[in-house]
Amino acid sequence: MEELVLLEKAEGYGLVTLNRPKAMNALSAELRNQLAAAIDDMQADKDMRVMILTGAGDKAFTAGLDLKEMGAQQGGGPALAIASDDPVVAMSRFSGPIIGAINGVAITGGFEMALACDVLIGTPNTRFADTHARVGILPGWGLSQKLMRLVGASRAKEISLTGNFISAEQALDWGLINHLVAPEDLLDKARALAADMLSCVPDTLAAYKALMDDGFAMNFADGMALEQSRSRAANRQVGADDVEARRQAIQQRGQQQK
Repeated sequence: MEELVLLEKAEGYGLVTLNRPKAMNALSAELRNQLAAAIDDMQADKDMRVMILTGAGDKAFTAGLDLKEMGAQQGGGPALAIASDDPVVAMSRFSGPIIGAINGVAITGGFEMALACDVLIGTPNTRFADTHARVGILPGWGLSQKLMRLVGASRAKEISLTGNFISAEQALDWGLINHLVAPEDLLDKARALAADMLSCVPDTLAAYKALMDDGFAMNFADGMALEQSRSRAANRQVGADDVEARRQAIQQRGQQQK
């Protein structure tokens, strides 16, 4: 079987690469199956606490669903409505942070996968576009809701209701990506961020991500109540000696980062 998704495990993190560069890493059914398997492999491996997700080549992170494959299916349009492998749902099964190393264009479904990451890094080759309205379909992997919450309703509507591309510089200015680096530095930057995350307390890393995601889906008052509830339960388990040892480590790290 052709390897459409590559999984490279390192110390504490895994690098997942969408591997159809000649097809702009389009999300064929088999690629989606292999991606789900790779993510489930990562989640089952307790040593894997951070994921880096990227695409092969320098043209595309992913161009989204493989429309050629879908167009060839008997039934055409109705096939789009079938509840098949949802990569965003698969990504949500990984409890640790996901760093999106967006090496090229992220279009429509690919845009939705980028938005499912926790931190995004781009290069001058990075561009985003939502072409759902141009294809004549509606998003089902979260784009209509997540993008507005990230960049604001007006900017999100401009992106989605025109189908225009957003450049890397514009994405950085609008807060869509966190860092903009040279293409040759993309994975090094992603690995450096992964190392920083891995230096946090392991159980807290996953719990904090869950707290932020779960609270963000609520109104502000409910989110605050959730934080109070979870913090009280978790912080009771932390001893004074643990806090002191970690405080000293934080001080040392602060000195190194001056």
